[in-house]
Amino acid sequence: MYVTADRAVGATGVDAVVRELRDRAEVVDALYRFGLGQDIRDRELFASSFAVDAELDFRPVATKFGLSFPLMTGRESIVDTILGTLASIDTTHVVTNPRVELAGDTARLTAIVEAQHLPSEDHSRHLLLKNRYAVDLVRDGDRWVMRRVHIDKVWHTGEPAVLFGS
Repeated sequence: MYVTADRAVGATGVDAVVRELRDRAEVVDALYRFGLGQDIRDRELFASSFAVDAELDFRPVATKFGLSFPLMTGRESIVDTILGTLASIDTTHVVTNPRVELAGDTARLTAIVEAQHLPSEDHSRHLLLKNRYAVDLVRDGDRWVMRRVHIDKVWHTGEPAVLFGS
């Protein structure tokens, strides 16, 4: 599920290396668009991170909180659900440790994402999630979009009710 290759760039020759580095940057950018789109409530930017037939699996996180959460499917449904859920929550997302594996017009991405959640009206409360992401992506013209996103919680601090309600 996670990218565990023992090197970052496999291409040789200047042109091939440049193409691979561009693809790697665009793959990681899909996850950056995902995070920033939520943080600044930019629906278009957020949606641009997903393939039309995307799946987002937040169930592993929910399960660790004792909750049941459905698999989200379809770009528009994912965008509506997440931006609707976060309507009264301020967020900041930090993406780190990205690892990329390319295979033609598909890619896999592993990353750690820290997501801070604060009620818009009460920043004295929070929920900070540290999650491991496993993402399958596809080429979409000269950019990459996420087709499958699997999110698993590593740890958290704060109040789960900030995100999940009471």
